[in-house]
Amino acid sequence: MTPALSLDLRAAEQGRLSVLGALSLQVRLGETVAICGASGVGKSTLLRILAGLHAEWQGDLSLTAPPAMVFQEPTLLPWRSVRDNITLLTGCSAQMADQALADCGLAEKAAAFPNALSLGQQRRLALARAFAMRPQILLMDEAFTSLDPSLAAEMMTLFETLRAARPLATVLVTHDPAEALRLASRTLILSGHPARFETSPLPV
Repeated sequence: MTPALSLDLRAAEQGRLSVLGALSLQVRLGETVAICGASGVGKSTLLRILAGLHAEWQGDLSLTAPPAMVFQEPTLLPWRSVRDNITLLTGCSAQMADQALADCGLAEKAAAFPNALSLGQQRRLALARAFAMRPQILLMDEAFTSLDPSLAAEMMTLFETLRAARPLATVLVTHDPAEALRLASRTLILSGHPARFETSPLPV
């Protein structure tokens, strides 16, 4: 089966700083790959390359469909309603947005504004926005950070439920080994300067 996501990276820079060295990553539908490593090693840079948000890199990237992304911060539009935060940023219909909100336990918040939501509800909205796109490829950057343990566990359960409903190729950046162990099919560790995977990805 052709991977949904395939990256052969030669190098990546941030300004004049070399951040990532040569590495290879392939992710199939139905697979969740966790990317772990020390703070500042380049995990988010790698995810931004996959999302098309980082320009300073050399290599080859192949995606079978546009990716959806859940950022470390919810990145919401505070002056638009919860529903508008989905429809305006994804192009999906109001009906699809409302279904995504219902799937994430936010059906009654569609007309509210983001500032009226708790942090946990804002995280749910970020997940709803990503899944409203019905993606084949999902990129998640520390999506459960800054939540207390019980709320983080609740959010991971929600993610597992949403993921089980559709075939997805997921890349999950996390600093938490327990989160990677729970959610990922396999885990890759970035280390070094410039950073590379400590072990090669599994054969494809």
